[in-house]
Amino acid sequence: MGMLKDFKDFALKGNVVDLAIAVIIGGAFGAIVSSLVDDVITPLLLTPALKAANAQDLDKLAWGAVKYGKFLAAIIKFIIIAWILFLLIKGMKAFEKKKIATPPPPTPTEQLLAEIRDELKKQR
Repeated sequence: MGMLKDFKDFALKGNVVDLAIAVIIGGAFGAIVSSLVDDVITPLLLTPALKAANAQDLDKLAWGAVKYGKFLAAIIKFIIIAWILFLLIKGMKAFEKKKIATPPPPTPTEQLLAEIRDELKKQR
């Protein structure tokens, strides 16, 4: 059980969680950049090359090659991933607050001192 608890403590440390989130967000943002370049910018940059080659129906070909839908899908995926991670982190922080907010039970010495205090109040 000790190793499992140690692993849980390690995995839930702030630095490890931050690194995992950075990797996930980086991957999702990389998909947005790839989609922007592959599906939007590259077809638009090829238009002058096709024009120089005297391609027929250039406007249909250039704008037909631009895939805005794939780019918008990548943006939507990124937003969904970011929202889920936000909720996950918010839940973890709320759990940590509850864990920290509950004070530890009083020690026997503190209990004895509280009893003495209460008895002194009664005598006055």
